Amino acid sequence: MDWNLLALSFAAVFISELGDKSQIAAIALGGSSKSPRAVFLGTAAALLLASFLGVIIGEGTAQVLPERLVKAVAAVGFALLAVRLLWPGESSD
Repeated sequence: MDWNLLALSFAAVFISELGDKSQIAAIALGGSSKSPRAVFLGTAAALLLASFLGVIIGEGTAQVLPERLVKAVAAVGFALLAVRLLWPGESSD
């Protein structure tokens, strides 16, 4: 097993999941539930399934498309998101 890749994957997902909508939903469910264990198991299973699907789709994509193309598409996508976030939106005043 590649321990460096394991640690990098853990850190990337852990940091990106902090404060996102799923964590807020888990907080709300945990706070209003009489069974926090069920909330934990449900949210953990959902994150595992979503991550599993991402890995399977990524592996399939890597077998069909060249790595350079996938990286280029990802870079362009992230750049477009960054520009969109920085671009001043229309005011709803």
